[in-house]
Amino acid sequence: MTARRRLVAGVDSSTQSTKVEVRDLETGAVVARGRSSHPATTPPRSEQDPQVWWAAFEDAWRQVGAPIVEAISVAGQQHGMVALDAGLEVIRPAKLWNDTESAPDAGWLVRQLDGRAAGWAAAVGSVPVAAFTATKLSWLHRSEPDHWRRLAHVLLPHDWLTLRLSGNCVTDRGDASGTGYWSPTTGDYRWDVLSIIDAALDWPAVVPRIAAPDEVVGEWRGARVACGTGDNMAAALGLALRAGEAVVSLGTSGVAYTVADHPTADSTGAVAGFADASGRFLPLVCTLNATKVTDAIARLLAVDHAELDRLVLDGPPGARGMTLLPYLDGERTPDLPEATGVVAGMRSDVSREQLARAATEGVVCSLLDALDALARHAPVSSVVLTGGGARSTAYRQVFAELCDLPLTVADADEAVAAGACVQAAVVADGVSFDTVTDR
Repeated sequence: MTARRRLVAGVDSSTQSTKVEVRDLETGAVVARGRSSHPATTPPRSEQDPQVWWAAFEDAWRQVGAPIVEAISVAGQQHGMVALDAGLEVIRPAKLWNDTESAPDAGWLVRQLDGRAAGWAAAVGSVPVAAFTATKLSWLHRSEPDHWRRLAHVLLPHDWLTLRLSGNCVTDRGDASGTGYWSPTTGDYRWDVLSIIDAALDWPAVVPRIAAPDEVVGEWRGARVACGTGDNMAAALGLALRAGEAVVSLGTSGVAYTVADHPTADSTGAVAGFADASGRFLPLVCTLNATKVTDAIARLLAVDHAELDRLVLDGPPGARGMTLLPYLDGERTPDLPEATGVVAGMRSDVSREQLARAATEGVVCSLLDALDALARHAPVSSVVLTGGGARSTAYRQVFAELCDLPLTVADADEAVAAGACVQAAVVADGVSFDTVTDR
């Protein structure tokens, strides 16, 4: 009689979709993948009903055959605010990381803690911007007092899905480090920061418990449920990221990050001093605008991605002096939530190739700025490209032309889901993260 194959599942719940990846626990081989889309959102108001995440998960789970797995882990989009009442019912649609309505609250919060950004960096490793959960809580307190009075629990998107699986309100150190009220240095919530938002609220009862990276937090259909983590933390696991390697993720937004053995604090706010999912740290720079910029240009030019690539590759390096500042939907780094895109150097003889090239170079230069900021806080000796944009020949070539570090393209098709599978494997077998990633 053939022994049943041992399987684990990793869930990637992003802004755009929920993906499920099932892997063989012994070999790491992908057994099945499923994907179901979420409703589209556009800043400044970017919100989704968490119920659509669960519906998407159930759909993706059916696509992979609803297998019997030994463990499951959820990686989710960072920072979002899921507000629950005392009965664990969702009070209002979740504000997502790219919602910028709380930009005024970010500025107000910075002024409340010693009156300077450096105080925030020292307290929680990062300076609040509109993406952070702390600013969204401040917005809720200021803008929707009726909803605020009902607030009994606040979760991150991955926490909410983990709650649906396990029945428990828990989070992990990686995703907690992106809230703006948990310290990677001390490993504790900063009650003084939360009291700035509302000094009367019983915050220890509102925020979720921080689970250990390898902790089993519940059971779902006989499978052990891991604590889960944020999407960038999971991607670092999925790519088996090592010190000195920096990841540049070319998705709808752009991200640059690396792992470090020590916490970081950047008073300029460019680098977020996050924790990772395994016990180390993950300094990170995030931009709002990456492939969405070239998607917009492709739409204007009425071409598909393959034709846009051809136009970029046929275009002259430097786009004959034409530049495109890619802050189409406001920007997180630098902190310019009200910004828009700017085209400069356009002449009457502009070509389609120039425009395509300028857009691509604008995105790449923005991410090279992110790498420069990252390197001021952690050593960076090589770069790994990942994300949907890394599949583009044009993006790969332009990045290679403009980056002076060794460059590779990740072989992980879905690094976030793969990282969630790593975390599931850790709790399934009770082994270390290095044991799983070295397999």
